[in-house]
Amino acid sequence: MPLVAVAGTRLHYLDRGRGPVALLVHGFPLNATMWLEQMALLSDVRRCVAVDLRGCGRSDPPTEPALTMERHADDLAALIDVLDVEKVDLVGLSMGGYVALAFAELHPQQLRTLALVDTRSEADTDEGRRRRDDTGQRLMTHGRFDLAERMEPQLVAARASPAVRRRIRSMIETTRYETILAALEGMKGRPDRTPILGRIGVPTAVITGEHDVIAPPAAGRAMADAVAGAVYVEIAGAGHLAPLEAPGAVATALRELFAAG
Repeated sequence: MPLVAVAGTRLHYLDRGRGPVALLVHGFPLNATMWLEQMALLSDVRRCVAVDLRGCGRSDPPTEPALTMERHADDLAALIDVLDVEKVDLVGLSMGGYVALAFAELHPQQLRTLALVDTRSEADTDEGRRRRDDTGQRLMTHGRFDLAERMEPQLVAARASPAVRRRIRSMIETTRYETILAALEGMKGRPDRTPILGRIGVPTAVITGEHDVIAPPAAGRAMADAVAGAVYVEIAGAGHLAPLEAPGAVATALRELFAAG
């Protein structure tokens, strides 16, 4: 489980398999372990690298008040240099999708394929920014267990198993307070990246859970329509965390994307 120095911090990542690198980027407020099923299912065709973003999981704690999508994207570019590869298959879920879109804008030469999973390209609305402020204030009053209790129903579909639900809660409940607050600030300030969708020049898949209430299928279809040649895949029965809820279906979609690259 390597820990590598990049851009003034140390990032932890999980590494499994052989072949071209698929770089897997988790959502908020989770960590690299959300990708364990995908790593197991895809390690015969890819070297799967699941990174703990700056401040998350076993990476170093953050020192900045806002963890911006651009900062994360630059960290990924530095990690790719450490891995000594030219291009990656980049897979980003939710906040990881925001990071992936920032990466596509800032470091397009390092992309081989792009998978946008349960995410969206627009900036937060004014109401969305207010909700993030409210989340941060409530976190400091009621703590991480309360955050996990409130987030879990939004993250998975009704049929999600108890094991998946408990795993999600354990990730949320162990994420550092300073990381959660800095991530909220970073997401709140991210720009609308819808305009760059038409400039993406690599094979792209947009993968969305059928019952995702955070980044619903309509948003996923709109993104796919905006990217030349993109494929839209809807994961039956899944919510916002499709890779955890329906790992086999998501892995199949990713295999097809990797084959196109």
